[in-house]
Amino acid sequence: MNTRRILGAVVLTLTVLVGFNSCKSKEKVATNSEVGQILEDMPCEDKGRSDKNYFRASAMATSSDLSLAEEKALLNAKQRLVTLISSNTKSVTDRYVNEREFGEGSEFEAKFENLTREVADETISNVVVACQKKSVLPNGKYRGFVAVEVSKDDILNGINNKLTNNQKLQVDYDKAKFEEIFNQEMQKMAEERGF
Repeated sequence: MNTRRILGAVVLTLTVLVGFNSCKSKEKVATNSEVGQILEDMPCEDKGRSDKNYFRASAMATSSDLSLAEEKALLNAKQRLVTLISSNTKSVTDRYVNEREFGEGSEFEAKFENLTREVADETISNVVVACQKKSVLPNGKYRGFVAVEVSKDDILNGINNKLTNNQKLQVDYDKAKFEEIFNQEMQKMAEERGF
């Protein structure tokens, strides 16, 4: 039984690693409509850049089946999006806890991070596909390209809704202050990406 779990964990880890390796963002790609012409940028890459209002991610995947290539690209983009949201909300939470004085700051921070992680995972059901393209390689395999996005307001609303159900966290939560820090972090992220 333990061998099955270990084997399952190894297979899952390898699948994730292979998925991320197939998503190189500057790989030269020939599209079906432009066979023979090499593109320097990946299709959907520009639509996969976050700004101050949206979390965005893009991905690419290859398969001998077109629908599988598209599904793998979508899954990879969603995984990247969750990682981006979690990273951003962790920065916001760290700053929020440091700027406010809590008796049990580390306890609040841990609970708040768990809550924001739940929100990030749940928000994936609200993602919008901003761009989706496909190409055929000379060897007959297909590539799927996708960019997904979710509004920062969806994330903030999710956090606010979760907090209304948690009386202990709600006591220490200053919505205006949290949103101010959240917006600053979104602006910082946008500036780092050239927006």
